[in-house]
Amino acid sequence: MKKIRLASYNIHLGIGRDGEFDPERIARVIDELDVDAIALQEVSLGGEGFNMLDFLSRRCGLIAIAGPTLVTLTRQYGNAILTRLAPVTIRRWNLGMGTREPRGAIDAHLHHHGMTIRMIATHLGLRPAERRRQIRQLLKIIREDSRYPTVLLGDVNEWFLWGRPLRWMHRHFRSTPAPATFPSGRPLLALDRIWVDPRQALQSVAVHSSAASRVASDHLPVIARLEFEGVAGTSSLCRLLQAAPG
Repeated sequence: MKKIRLASYNIHLGIGRDGEFDPERIARVIDELDVDAIALQEVSLGGEGFNMLDFLSRRCGLIAIAGPTLVTLTRQYGNAILTRLAPVTIRRWNLGMGTREPRGAIDAHLHHHGMTIRMIATHLGLRPAERRRQIRQLLKIIREDSRYPTVLLGDVNEWFLWGRPLRWMHRHFRSTPAPATFPSGRPLLALDRIWVDPRQALQSVAVHSSAASRVASDHLPVIARLEFEGVAGTSSLCRLLQAAPG
């Protein structure tokens, strides 16, 4: 069956609302989600400090895809994907803007039961001008390769509901449910988003609020349930649902 569960989660470097650094608590939340793939933001990726991505990959038994945005002699930091789906191709895009904090996106083609799905995981900037430029970049990247169903997900840092970035995204993907995810103790803002093309494949979007997730990070995870059975032919992106390698 062409059913897939995806999630996005800003893990805040593993530092919870209680100020404690607790990687195991993040792993428990990922276990609770039980998804096929999850986009992570604010992840330590190596260097002299703790490698959160390596720990989560081993602890949760998932394939790790790193997307460093900040690389120094002593540390790597940025985005990541953890997945039980087989990666086919992986690209990394630089979405940085001048002297602002480096930003990027992971663009992964994942194989699932005879189909390929394109998953683009990102974390956008804090300033409106950054987000406008980054969304334009991402939409250009998406349009240049429209062979497969595409999911764009991550922490988009957009709290202006009628701002141009969200209008542009809804115009391309159609409007998508956006439950509040931040702050995790009492969510007010829908910073963490999931968009899907073809839109008909999106069955539901929900926040995962549990005892662990309400403390493990300052964001709650957001989950999407996708169903591609019977969707082929309703969107140009579905024409090659069966064209995955293998």
